[in-house]
Amino acid sequence: MRSVPVNTPDLREDDRRSVLECLESGWISSEGPQVARFESLFAEASGRAHGVAVSSGTAALDVVVRALGLGPGDEVLVPSLTIISCGQAVTAAGATLVPVDCDPSDWNATVKNFRARATPKTRALMLVHLYGLCADLDPILDWARESRLLVIEDASQALGLDYRGRPCGSFGDVSVFSLYANKLVTTGEGGMILTDSPQVATECRSLRNLCFQPERRFWHEELGWNYRMTAMQAALGIPQLRRLPELAGRKRTIGRTYHASLTRLPHLRMAPVTTPVAENVYWVFGLLVAEDAPFDREEILAALAARGVGTRTFFHGLHQQPALQNTGLLDAAPLQVTESLSERGFYLPSGLGLDPEDQEYVIRSVVEFVESRS
Repeated sequence: MRSVPVNTPDLREDDRRSVLECLESGWISSEGPQVARFESLFAEASGRAHGVAVSSGTAALDVVVRALGLGPGDEVLVPSLTIISCGQAVTAAGATLVPVDCDPSDWNATVKNFRARATPKTRALMLVHLYGLCADLDPILDWARESRLLVIEDASQALGLDYRGRPCGSFGDVSVFSLYANKLVTTGEGGMILTDSPQVATECRSLRNLCFQPERRFWHEELGWNYRMTAMQAALGIPQLRRLPELAGRKRTIGRTYHASLTRLPHLRMAPVTTPVAENVYWVFGLLVAEDAPFDREEILAALAARGVGTRTFFHGLHQQPALQNTGLLDAAPLQVTESLSERGFYLPSGLGLDPEDQEYVIRSVVEFVESRS
């Protein structure tokens, strides 16, 4: 039986050579020059002044929330349909997490959604570009400025995506990226913080490095983390970052092929290829089982698994997470759209290593199942 995993990275000879050169140089820790080079290239690619490499996207969120001074008494608006790291970083700092519902058309939060959950205690909002597509950002950013709110942009799933010709990751006061193995540019594990503020960049660098004092190394006036990225990780990421437009183009080809092949199938829905403000970069290719379908999500997932096709379900809403509810720092309320998408959504194999024959096999498997149940 053919096996098609949900994520297949595509590492090339120049990626391997870059890591080997790092090993041969002896600079393998975070002190290696590859880290600073990777930070600089990443910031340049995203139109930012400063890059701070860290050990994961989760680490990036922890550092940024602390660097911005968010804590007890502050409320932070976060789209509910996202990975738990976004909510965890808020509650870990002692701030109150306020989950926000999303739009059913592109699965992202809108300015209306953010406004609906804001209170006088709201101090920041988090933009999370979901599954390779962003919301209409201008109205959200205009409202945030008018309301004097800090903006954290989580562009982990939108590297290579432009909003009105400007890279995602260039908006907000600070932006974060995950560089996990399933991301467009990967360092295996890793993350990146981007900002135009030298003060924020300096604070992030300190927090990722145990808050060592430059003049008195083992003296600590603040508590931070060891969230450093190794030179080997940075060396792996540098060649991929240089071919970012090519990688984004391949993702779009995969997504458009799925969309063209599956869009006429009954009982399945998907995010748009383009919106008035952006062209989907398809970090993953998501599908929704229609509410009136003669099968449910678990049935189609089981059928695809029987044919060796890997899938993943959509995120559970932050407002539904027991671990966040137990913190006492969650302002939870029912969020109808998020709950519906979470129950009906899944995504198909779409890694950069997916070859055309495997994609055709996945498409055929989906089509045959749906047609057999229609």
